[in-house]
Amino acid sequence: MSSHYPFCLKIWLAVSAAALALLTQASPLQAQSVSPPAGQHAALSDQPQSSNASENKAGNSSENKVETKPAPESAAPPAATTANANPTAQKGIAGKAIDKVKEVAKSAGDIFSRVPCLPPKGASKSMGSLPRVASKLANGQPVVIVAFGSSSTQGYGSSAPEFTYPNRLAAQLRRQYPTAYISVVNAGKGGEDAPEMMKRLQTAVIDLHPDLVIWQVGTNAVLRNLDPDETAKLVEQGISRIQAVGSDVVLIDPQYSPRVNEHAESAGKMTKLLGKVAELRKVGIFPRFAVMKDWHEKQAIPIENFVISDGLHMSDWGYACFAQLLGDDIIKSVGQIKLGVNVPGDVRTYRPM
Repeated sequence: MSSHYPFCLKIWLAVSAAALALLTQASPLQAQSVSPPAGQHAALSDQPQSSNASENKAGNSSENKVETKPAPESAAPPAATTANANPTAQKGIAGKAIDKVKEVAKSAGDIFSRVPCLPPKGASKSMGSLPRVASKLANGQPVVIVAFGSSSTQGYGSSAPEFTYPNRLAAQLRRQYPTAYISVVNAGKGGEDAPEMMKRLQTAVIDLHPDLVIWQVGTNAVLRNLDPDETAKLVEQGISRIQAVGSDVVLIDPQYSPRVNEHAESAGKMTKLLGKVAELRKVGIFPRFAVMKDWHEKQAIPIENFVISDGLHMSDWGYACFAQLLGDDIIKSVGQIKLGVNVPGDVRTYRPM
């Protein structure tokens, strides 16, 4: 659930393994080749992963495994002959080792990289203030973020745990605040919406004492034809409970996708109601539906580039772009608080002390 594991350590181990393997191959005293390092993830693809599961029946995504086979054995030439007769070849092998190290580092580093995506044009509206997060960062205290939601929070459709939106977001925030200890807990559970989420709100969210709760909600309500007004009421009650312990809150509305668009009227009403709840409770909202719609209708990005073949869940590219735009908004909101600008006077007084 948690994204505490050290990303940089994984990169260093992968790079070290690659360098050791190739430099060992370069040794004239070695009688056989060394197997290449295992467990390296490929770079993010713009192509979606196929899946037939729905938001209501999503399960845990599993990490891709890379099969590693040992290189065929071959007899090595005499050491003296090889070393003296062909120094150029030895230099070439060393150069290849360096190139391989760079290649592995680039591949491993792809999980941290930004994908080439843009926010909607003219979308200058601020997410709002995040005073608790800003205060923790300013004082050098640890920051705990809980990503609460259903299967698109859990990460269904991603090719590996690293590519879920909570893990991508954690990597981005750690890059932005390298001296801060930031943890992002993935509390997503496939198939749920507000009624089920409210039942585990205490144990999955409040008991973790979060500084920020990012609540993704509404998609399954649309797919299950639940009353949007009832969903909005439950979300408002949930926000009230979260704010009572002093946590910042950001809502995320449904995704723009073929399956959701089949319920266009309900989806439209849901996004509007969640926006009104956010305004009423003075919390942030990330308009995921509008952002993804802009990708397709204004930026001319094919839907299959950001939604997998089930017509509902997001692909690696979709999760990456969504995470980095959300991260940009969080960073901007924190920066505004720290600079003392755009902080409505009623925000701090509204929150229970």
